[in-house]
Amino acid sequence: MGAAFDYDQAFSRNVGWLTADEQRMMQGKRVAIAGLGGVGGTHLLTLARLGVGGFSIADFDRFDVVNFNRQAGAMVSTLGQTKVEVLASMARDINPALELRSFPEGVAADNLDDFLHGVDLYVDGLDFFAFEARRATFAACHRLGIPAITAAPLGMGVAFLCFMPGRMSFEDYFDLAGCAEDEMAIRFLLGLSPTMLQRAYLADPSRVDLAAHKGPSTIAACQLCAGVCAAEAIKLLLGRGPLTVAPRGFQFDPYRNRYVRTWRPWGNRNPIQRLALAVARQQLAKMGASHGGA
Repeated sequence: MGAAFDYDQAFSRNVGWLTADEQRMMQGKRVAIAGLGGVGGTHLLTLARLGVGGFSIADFDRFDVVNFNRQAGAMVSTLGQTKVEVLASMARDINPALELRSFPEGVAADNLDDFLHGVDLYVDGLDFFAFEARRATFAACHRLGIPAITAAPLGMGVAFLCFMPGRMSFEDYFDLAGCAEDEMAIRFLLGLSPTMLQRAYLADPSRVDLAAHKGPSTIAACQLCAGVCAAEAIKLLLGRGPLTVAPRGFQFDPYRNRYVRTWRPWGNRNPIQRLALAVARQQLAKMGASHGGA
């Protein structure tokens, strides 16, 4: 039998970068995470190790072998198990005192108010192609006055955006209303990553198929996303440090050893961004034609 769990002792090594009072504040915070796959599961475990005391977590999926390359809860022992149950167990193994609320049906319009009840911060972990669920969740955060952040794993790096109450909304930035799904995919990708740092080292373009909801991924990117969101969560939950808020964002790509600050006033309505979107459509069309003729 191990020693009884003690919160102060378990997270004492955070103190120094946090004050002792700030660490106790973290214990009283609640973070909502929708999607517990590549980034979401790692977000949960990382924030649990920071000492966040409460979570609302949502995912309807089960672990499969194709998740092994990047998802924190994906192991032979968890194949076929629900992501919510596996990640909740892993998080409680870090902090048995966690206050966890699970939503095994995922997020939808009819449960978002419950999912976000009492939440101090929303961290996006939804699948790239879950556009309607993502739009609804960010809209609910905007309506309820909850800060909402997303860190996208792109290539071997991360692109980050933060949406704050009373500031530019997710919908105003990405301009997805009325778009077909393939157009949403292009606008979401270019909105996250206006400079597309990751494109320079894509080794096999045939593995990118937006229409089929498929694309390559790396654990390097997912873990970077969790580190970035953890640092931003500290600032948001404790009210300290400078914030980068949409329409400003940033992308860091360690493979290229580059960090870029992005600024797109009016989001995807920005004239420069509209030109980039047009170019991206042409490039993806050429890729699709090439793959079709292979």
